[in-house]
Amino acid sequence: MAECHVEISSHAVRRPVQTFNHSSSKWVRLNVGGTHFLTTRQTLCRDPRSFLFRLCQADPDLDSDKDETGAYLIDRDPMYFGPVLNYLRHGKLVLNKNLTEEGVLEEAEFYNITSLIKLIKDKISEREGKTTHTPVKHVYRVLQCQEEELTQMVSTMSDGWKFEQLVNIGSSYNYGNEYQAEFLCVVSKELYNQSYNGNSQPSEKAKILHEQGSRI
Repeated sequence: MAECHVEISSHAVRRPVQTFNHSSSKWVRLNVGGTHFLTTRQTLCRDPRSFLFRLCQADPDLDSDKDETGAYLIDRDPMYFGPVLNYLRHGKLVLNKNLTEEGVLEEAEFYNITSLIKLIKDKISEREGKTTHTPVKHVYRVLQCQEEELTQMVSTMSDGWKFEQLVNIGSSYNYGNEYQAEFLCVVSKELYNQSYNGNSQPSEKAKILHEQGSRI
């Protein structure tokens, strides 16, 4: 019986090594200031005018060095890149207490994410508008009431009116000949720049009563 010898070449059993094709993968790795971020190409391409969109397109005019893991190297603050990336993911700006809107604006302008730039500028303008609305005028009112009405009147004050002073002006008698103390209640309100008008002048009577009440 003839012997059959079969030789198997070592090249025949070798499996090709699979390499990671970064340009064709939907996942993108970023190294921002030494911190790695993993996200999708779709997320980074939300704004077609942004730096990150150009990065994903392998723009030949954009210097895009990579580290040893294949992550794109970006020399920016990783703490502020987090809110930028999350905005691209879900369209909302979320900041923790250690970050400022001005810091995120700086990053948004660097990456040229136009919608985020507008959002932050609007928030900063709104915030600054609130802090500059300082009171420019105190308006006083004088309300006359009896003792039994006093508690209800003070508890139902609204629309920014605040209790200032209570002045006892004597007593009166009702139809039942019962003694009733009479009071003048001085209340005030702060007028701001946006609500001030020339007709809202405090009366001289209110000023005098407030001064008299302060000395009682």
